[in-house]
Amino acid sequence: MTNQAHLQVRDLQFSIEGTPILRGLDFNLEKGEIACLLGPSGCGKTSVLRLIAGFLTPDLGQIICRGKEISRPGMALAPEKRNISMVFQDYALFPHMTVLQNIAFGLKKLSVSAREEKIQSLLSLTRLEHLAKRYPHELSGGQQQRVALARSLAISPDILLLDEPFSGLDTELRRHLGQRVRELLKSQGITAIMVTHDQEEAFAVGDQVGVIFEGRLHQWSTPFDLYHKPADPLVADFVGRGCFLSGKVNDTSGNQTSVETELGLLKGQCNKSLSIGSEIRVLLRPDDITLDMEKGHATLIKGKHFMGTNTLYQLELKSGAQIECSLPSHEDFSIGSEIRIKAEAEHLVLFD
Repeated sequence: MTNQAHLQVRDLQFSIEGTPILRGLDFNLEKGEIACLLGPSGCGKTSVLRLIAGFLTPDLGQIICRGKEISRPGMALAPEKRNISMVFQDYALFPHMTVLQNIAFGLKKLSVSAREEKIQSLLSLTRLEHLAKRYPHELSGGQQQRVALARSLAISPDILLLDEPFSGLDTELRRHLGQRVRELLKSQGITAIMVTHDQEEAFAVGDQVGVIFEGRLHQWSTPFDLYHKPADPLVADFVGRGCFLSGKVNDTSGNQTSVETELGLLKGQCNKSLSIGSEIRVLLRPDDITLDMEKGHATLIKGKHFMGTNTLYQLELKSGAQIECSLPSHEDFSIGSEIRIKAEAEHLVLFD
């Protein structure tokens, strides 16, 4: 078969003691692509990784890597024969081994010179040269994470699996390491899947993002399409901030759709086909709302959250409907005061 994806997951179903965990997952991953599985705790994300790694066997469906079937009901290639590495949430480093020894653990079949060259290359790649002789308990969380990553990369895996690798780290370190890990994987051409419940992390790291709810894959898309073209209200509500406003389809001519709402007529590219007169809900992101103190619609500020470069305002329209608005932080308005706004949405996200 030509043009075959590097990893194929087909109708994957899995249960524990009769309780469904995964319900028919389907997705492809190309060589060198990075995917993130995003969803709330308990939705089945980690089970996907464990099935791909070979620690679990599916009830239905199959997993194919490089054109070779590695899992189906009743058949699972042993984990050590899959050439798939997994970085666990707690890093699972060997506490009695130094950084260097942890990285070298999977390289016993190489010659001494080849092993040494590989170790030095990975230490340099992950910026751990000065920590080579330290033990895990002498390292910070971010340093331990880099050791676990280097150890997983040592065997040159076909696929790297990362289970909430930054969960125990502070926000700034998560952001820095997420960017660093993406650069590192891209430089090595490693195909990877990362599990996270943090959407900013998923958007920053993944080429593709899969959103899972209760074991079902609701959407598999680029971060851009996930944000601007969510497949259903669940995805729309989970990915990014936003509020729904009632409206009616006014016009569908050309490649633009017009919708009449409490904030006036909105016009833009639409995520679905709807007939004129259809009652809909339109998703408005905070960045779709701008300030217009002269001609805008009056709203009451019910809450505000200072975020540094911008301030997120919770607003109430005359009807009582609630929306959010993100304004530059130098625009400072008090809770209880009135401001006037308008909606400017290039992409209209509409649902019945």
